[in-house]
Amino acid sequence: MISDSGDLALVLGGGGARAAYQVGFLRALGRMFPDLQVPILTGVSAGAICAAFLANHPGSLREASEELAELWSKLTVERVFKSDTGSLASNVFRWSVRLISGGVRIAPPTRGMVDTSPLRDFLLDVFKSKDGSLPGVERNLASGKLRSLAITTTKYATNQSISWVQSGVEGDWVRPQRRSVHAKIRIEHVLASCALPIFFPAIQIGEDWHGDGGIRLTTPLAPALHLGAQRLIAISTRYEHAQGEIERPKIEGYPPPAMILGVMLSSIFLDMLDQDAMNMQRLNELLAELPPEKHRSLRPAGLLLLRPSQDIGRLASAYEPTLPPMFRFLTRGLGTRETQRPDSLSMVLFQPEYAKRLIDIGQADAERRADEIRAFVSGESRPAIAQTGFWRI
Repeated sequence: MISDSGDLALVLGGGGARAAYQVGFLRALGRMFPDLQVPILTGVSAGAICAAFLANHPGSLREASEELAELWSKLTVERVFKSDTGSLASNVFRWSVRLISGGVRIAPPTRGMVDTSPLRDFLLDVFKSKDGSLPGVERNLASGKLRSLAITTTKYATNQSISWVQSGVEGDWVRPQRRSVHAKIRIEHVLASCALPIFFPAIQIGEDWHGDGGIRLTTPLAPALHLGAQRLIAISTRYEHAQGEIERPKIEGYPPPAMILGVMLSSIFLDMLDQDAMNMQRLNELLAELPPEKHRSLRPAGLLLLRPSQDIGRLASAYEPTLPPMFRFLTRGLGTRETQRPDSLSMVLFQPEYAKRLIDIGQADAERRADEIRAFVSGESRPAIAQTGFWRI
């Protein structure tokens, strides 16, 4: 029995290619609840692709999640960015000239380390859009199947986190360094949200340039809460190491650039969700101890947080040989083979074999916790959960 799902939200975070893990969970959720309607969808970075796809799809959750899994299973590096020798060599040359030119105007323009025009073509095909619009979102809003979709980007000019909201309800929010903007969400918003810093070029929206939404979004649960969610399902792509694993060195000697980059990207795209979840748990505990008249505008909310049961960053090493030769050569130059857990590589490893493995892991993790997921979606109250509002899976 499913309770009223009007307050239920899906929060889909970043992680590049690691988002295939989210797709596996969504497929399991669709099979558990084929006709479940999730009225509030929020996405950032690669999660923006999944959120927009669900919001735009005309069918049931099961149909949408199965189709999404099929698409991710066929996604290749070549469909995300140009990986041929000519394109990569040209970009390497442009960056090299820029670095040694001292900023003189004769230096060729550089916009990202790779050309992501294939990703735009891929998304236009996936969303069956000729002009970049997502008409399915408006149809689902009109029918009541969807209440709100939020896609977050980073506005480089002002260093702000912008949540683009297409919704059937009114209301904006403005917080330090983050705010909402009502808009009809298009392919450009999705592309901008998943424009990995440095790797992918920024995307122009109106007069401004935007990049990956995970860069400045320090509270990834906030957009769903602002849109009225009282129960949130958040899918992390960060593996939580046991204490013994944390203390075990991942490399001997000086860390290569790939490892340093991996730490930076993980802090941006993977760690913030855990921090936000912990803060939400503490707030729920505080509200439980206060009388309702002391809550002011705050309200408790339930959170189901699912994370990988395996280190999907470490798994990336096994699939590194499947990358296109020139791109593989460049990543090895950064030292991806010198660390046991190439997290930076795992975020750009858009290869079918790796994606299928992550989808399978995500689905298996969800199926192992099927009872808890069913209880949460059905609105079941359990003593331990009622105290904190925080479901950690």
